[in-house]
Amino acid sequence: MTIDLEALYIDLHQHPELSFQETRTAGIAAGHLRDLGLEVHEGVGVTGVVGVLQNGDGPVVWVRADMDALPVGELTDLPYASTATGIDPAGNTVPVMHACGHDMHVTAMIGAVEKLVAERGEWAGTLVVLIQPAEEYGAGSRAMLDDGLRDLVPHPDIVLGQHVTPLPAGTIGVRPGTQMAASDGLTVTLHGRGGHGSRPHSTIDPVVMAAATVMRLQTIASREVDPRDVAVVTVGSIHAGLKNNIIPAEAKLELSLRYPNDEMRDRVLASVERIVRAEAAASGAEREPEIRTDHTLPPTINDADATARVTSALQRVLGESSVVDPGMFTGSEDVSWFARDTGVPLVFWFWGGVDPAAFAAAMAAGTLDKDVPTNHSPYFAPEIHPTIEVGVTALSAAAREFLG
Repeated sequence: MTIDLEALYIDLHQHPELSFQETRTAGIAAGHLRDLGLEVHEGVGVTGVVGVLQNGDGPVVWVRADMDALPVGELTDLPYASTATGIDPAGNTVPVMHACGHDMHVTAMIGAVEKLVAERGEWAGTLVVLIQPAEEYGAGSRAMLDDGLRDLVPHPDIVLGQHVTPLPAGTIGVRPGTQMAASDGLTVTLHGRGGHGSRPHSTIDPVVMAAATVMRLQTIASREVDPRDVAVVTVGSIHAGLKNNIIPAEAKLELSLRYPNDEMRDRVLASVERIVRAEAAASGAEREPEIRTDHTLPPTINDADATARVTSALQRVLGESSVVDPGMFTGSEDVSWFARDTGVPLVFWFWGGVDPAAFAAAMAAGTLDKDVPTNHSPYFAPEIHPTIEVGVTALSAAAREFLG
């Protein structure tokens, strides 16, 4: 019986789940993999699912899809839009949406496995399917590996993955070398001295300290990094104070940093620390600021030889003009840990989910940023067709390239 992939996608889209809470999604994925004849392991890395299809002697290919959603309220007005809510790590009730397309990733993965099962007489080797939790935390792949993934399944010869993105549907974006940036998430705590809002002279105001720090941090990318290089320093949140007439005792900043390589990472981190400590000293802080690393993700680096093979395979099944070099993305991914921990090549690519006519019109008008929603937008929603079909074709063709 053929799996209704459109119905699967709509169901997953309407029932998104936050990171490490993907129990329903995991159960659905596990059920489909079992029905397709795979050996299935559940609860790997909290909610991760692993499927194994052994099909004679040959290479071992790990293929990965992530499945978590985001705390975003959907604004697409689609008939299948999410109205779900969830509980975030702080205990707050938040809206939940598949604003990054992980529902499409799982759908395309199930479709690709179905296709590979149907074609098993044409290839030999072992297919390992990884349905990964908590990519949005940058923690899911690490959790699966730390939970004994390498002892559970055969060692890979290659790791493959894909991500839907705002390219025209039918287009694949892949390049050798750095495909996505490395990133660090930092929490900076600035310590002042609290007091009454009417007596600022008796306090050390961490709100002013935070404001000065935020402005100075912006000069790292604009004044310390060569314009030909890439670095991003984003302050995504500021928390300080509870009332307008109370000067608080501390302020917290949450930073997202991006860079293409370890050398730039070292430079940016050193600059962040220098600025944070200098602004605290300039404000007369009596206690050193605290800088905590919440997560670290390596750059997503595509192996050159393996990427050439995948590119050729994708060009054969989708057409040469459909496969482009999208440049380096400054977003970050945790898929690299699967390849890094096992010491094998990685190939990770993007596939488009935007109506080609709408994309072309926005490109012609110079309004891509405004008219084409990006990942993490409350308006992000891939075109169901042909996005599903292209994702299935791309992933299965790439896997077949390495399966004997």
